[in-house]
Amino acid sequence: MVVGASRGIGLGLVEAHLTDGWTVHATTRDGAPPIDHTNLIAHRLDVRDRDQLAGLVEALEPSLDRIIHNAGVLTAPRSEMMEVNAVAPIRTVEALLEAGLLRPGGVVAIMTSQRGARRGRSGSLGDYGDSKAALNDAFREQNESWRNAGAIAVVIHPGWVKTDMGGASAPLTVSESVDGIKRLLDRVTPDDHGRFLTWDGHVHPW
Repeated sequence: MVVGASRGIGLGLVEAHLTDGWTVHATTRDGAPPIDHTNLIAHRLDVRDRDQLAGLVEALEPSLDRIIHNAGVLTAPRSEMMEVNAVAPIRTVEALLEAGLLRPGGVVAIMTSQRGARRGRSGSLGDYGDSKAALNDAFREQNESWRNAGAIAVVIHPGWVKTDMGGASAPLTVSESVDGIKRLLDRVTPDDHGRFLTWDGHVHPW
């Protein structure tokens, strides 16, 4: 499952898994399939909407190998940014895990940002950085219970990528970021649980 799949990294992750023969559940805010593929199952989900989340949980069967939470915003009022970037990813993953939808040993990957790292920084991180720092903090609080639920859970910095959010001056293409994330997810082990990783497989400081 890729949450937030309409464009950019999310869409790239959908395409990469489909190319490798996976069946992919993909969520977008309007429920429209981001691409046309026989192995793609589209779902409507605004991550702020608890009723839509409950409907998504009811629509799924317990068989997910991966949950990738990619949905996020770069510019929005601070309260909305905190809701979408920090609160919703934890709430969404919690709902899917509590429903038993991830197989034992399955992977949970939440897209974060190096701008959410607290080490080596002083003062405000800006609203976006603050929201990602709050996400990282919440993940660290939850990851032990997620381990107990049978998940291998990580947060990933996808790099600075040429997307609507990253802008044209970013050094990475979507395909470079996605290829790195996909390779990372293909090889994570239980020893990686709870880590902050980068798209190219390095451990990032918190």
